[in-house]
Order: sequence, then structure tokens, then C-alpha cells
Amino acid sequence: MTLPDVPGPDTVEAHMVEPLAAADQLRRRSLRRGVGGSIVPPLMFGLLLVGVWYFISYVVLEPRQQFLLEPPHRVVQVGFANWDNFSDILAGLWSSTKVALVGLSISIVFGISTAVAMSQTKLIERAVFPYAVTLQAIPILAIVPLIQFWFGTDRSSRVIVCVIISLFPIIVNTLFGLQSAERGMHDLFTLHHARRWVRLRKLMFPAALPAIFAGLRISAGLSVIGAIVGDFFFGRGDAGIGQQLQKYANRLLGEQLLAAIAMSSALGVTVFLLFGWIQQRAIGKWYDAGGA
Repeated sequence: MTLPDVPGPDTVEAHMVEPLAAADQLRRRSLRRGVGGSIVPPLMFGLLLVGVWYFISYVVLEPRQQFLLEPPHRVVQVGFANWDNFSDILAGLWSSTKVALVGLSISIVFGISTAVAMSQTKLIERAVFPYAVTLQAIPILAIVPLIQFWFGTDRSSRVIVCVIISLFPIIVNTLFGLQSAERGMHDLFTLHHARRWVRLRKLMFPAALPAIFAGLRISAGLSVIGAIVGDFFFGRGDAGIGQQLQKYANRLLGEQLLAAIAMSSALGVTVFLLFGWIQQRAIGKWYDAGGA
């Protein structure tokens, strides 16, 4: 009787390596496709926007009107390559960044605390929520004289504008997240006679983290807008990027104006991405936004 061929160790190892190599190759191919899919489309669209920009500057606008929209290379030469102009923009951007961070920090502390109190009893929620909505709906321009009368025209007034603009999304998203914990889990905590603080810390806050970070990312961009808007209304103290935008617009300095606008947008995007990175580090291991 002929015994069946038994594969040796080398044969078994070869058969194991082939699927692993194929899986590794597939993983690398998927990674390249993902990177290309996330970089190439915005790059192509950006080139299209630059082409449209050049078309408007040189074809649509007459030479005497070109100051309304200077071509990109002029913006780079005057606004970024010229260190005197670029240093002024950076100084104003840093001043607005400090105002935005202080205002956002106050909004985070006050907004989360308010949402926690509202989540603990319906009475507080019904009492506070209408005023939060009213605060969001009030035009900043309408209360500028009051802010100026009470707090002056220095940095504190700009911080208050940031808080007013960025507070509401934190309250709403945090409250929604705290109230989104499953009813079955609440019943389980009730069955074990868990105290209110234990329920809040171990059940409601973990369930609310995705919504909280969504509110933080929204409020982060709004705080930058609030800092710039505050610069327009309150011009004393350190010159922020909003004051420089106003100065460049009044003096018809198109290159510096567009460079300052680009840096303001970059600041908003940077703060937004920063909170996205914090969210990924904090809850990315167990929360899948796509799956949710």
C-alpha cells in the first residue's frame, strides 16, 4: 500500500506565505487607492479654481479693475514672499488665534456644564434651552453697543463675541449625545442601583463623546469667525487679522487682502482638523463614524 504524500515543513510554509503575501499586496494597493482618492480629486479641483481665478483676473476684468482680484502669482509674491507683509499677517493671525482659543475654551467649559445640567432634569432643560436658542439667533451687530458699554473695546469684548457665536453648537450636541444612551442600558444601571454620577460618568458621557466632538469641531470654526468678527467691531488692543482685513480693503491692497483671507481660512481649517485628530485619538478605536 502506498502512503499518501505528506507535505513537508517547507511546503506548508510556502503555502502559508503565498496568502499572506497576497493579502499584504492587496492592503498596499487599497492604501494607495485610498490616498490617491483623497488627494487627487481636491488637487484637480484646486487647479481648476486657480484656472478660473486667472481667467477672471486677465479676461473678465479690465486692467484698471484687476485690483479687485489680483492673479495668484501676484498674491504669492506680495502677500507671502514679501516678509514685511507676511509678518504683519502672521502677527494679526496669532492675535486672533489667542482670542479664538480663549473664547472656545470658555464655550467648551460653560457649554458642556450647561448641557450636563440640562440632561439631569427636564425642568432645567425647558428653562434654559429657549434662551440658548435666543442667544444663537441674536445678531451680533445688534448687541455690539451693549458689549462695548459693559466690557470696553479691548480683547475681552472679542472673546465675548467668540463665546456668543460658538456656544450653541456645544450645548446642543452635548445634550443630544447625553440623551442618546440606550434605554436598555439605563434600565441596567437602574437595576444595579447606580448613582446619578456613576450613570453620567460610565454611561451617558461615553455615549455622548461622538456628538460632543461633532459640536467641538463646529464651534472651533465658529470661534475663528467670532475672533475675526470681533476685530471688525472692536479695534483696540492687539491688531487681529480682522483689523488687517479691514485695513487692506480700505486701502485697496488686493494682494495682502487675499493673502490675509487665505491665512484666515487656513486657521479655521487647522483648528477643525486639530479637533478631528483629537477625536480620532480619543474615540477612534471604538467609534466608527462610517458604520454609524
